[in-house]
Amino acid sequence: MPVPAADEFEARTEPHRGELVAYCYRMLGSLHDAEDIVQETYLRAWRGYGDFEHRSSIRTWLFRIATNQCLNLLQHSSRRLIPSAVGAPGDPSDIAPAADLPWLEPFPDLMFSSAPVDPGVVVVERQTMRLALVAALQHLPPRQRAALLLRDVLSWPAAEVAELLGTTTAAVNSALQRARAVLEQVAPEEQKMVEPTEPVQRKLLDQYAYAFEQADFAVLEELLADHVRWEMPPMPTWFDHRDAVLRLLRAKLDPAQARRLVPISANGQPGFATYHQVPGGQFHAHALHVLTIEGDQITAVMDFHMPGFFHKFGLPLTLPV
Repeated sequence: MPVPAADEFEARTEPHRGELVAYCYRMLGSLHDAEDIVQETYLRAWRGYGDFEHRSSIRTWLFRIATNQCLNLLQHSSRRLIPSAVGAPGDPSDIAPAADLPWLEPFPDLMFSSAPVDPGVVVVERQTMRLALVAALQHLPPRQRAALLLRDVLSWPAAEVAELLGTTTAAVNSALQRARAVLEQVAPEEQKMVEPTEPVQRKLLDQYAYAFEQADFAVLEELLADHVRWEMPPMPTWFDHRDAVLRLLRAKLDPAQARRLVPISANGQPGFATYHQVPGGQFHAHALHVLTIEGDQITAVMDFHMPGFFHKFGLPLTLPV
């Protein structure tokens, strides 16, 4: 087998890495697993590059390898969860300890840097990365998940999807109908959500950062929708409606403790990295808030208590005083 030239291989494959990671993340619900799969995809592509016959594009070839690797992994792994998929909402006085479950992970938008540059494609890419949708995808069987993403997100022809999955075009179309029906049941509000204008969102985010840092519960009450949902993976307890969320925040936010919020963008949604100050010391990484905003109110907060993800967002674990 001919040995590929490293420079040629990198030049032709590297532009697709970000898009591949995003695709595998949607399939798996885990950034760590997605990065591992993409690394394995590139290793397999490198080994097989000398035999690549150019009957399809490099991009299509890479996605074929990645899809098969995802399907292989999903044969032996559970779907990624969010707390509201585990049980009923809890009470702020009884927050459960962290549970050893396969939780959905956040995806830093900065990793879209090598995705397609066409603005319309980028909008679709980011909309299909939203947390509610990725969580809903986890309810689909793996092959349905792949068919939906390849057809509806990547716009592959049904015949190519059928060839990759080893089935017929009719079977692919049938799987798509079932997958879309499940998504409509699991996350119907996500399909109809109207996002705020940029000035409204910017004002709301500024108010949220101020209110959270200052433990200003009056402002937080104004910002939170009545039907707001607050989830804190890896803790399985979650909270539904404004009153319960405010009770939680009053229990969590000590007015005497200093906090700092650093803006982030995750899963195509705005958010913040939160840092809490230790007495007399530095600010330490605490959690990643990913916000869902409708109109001029916050309807959901996914409060990822996963400091290990801060570096994925280009953030340090500590901030100076």
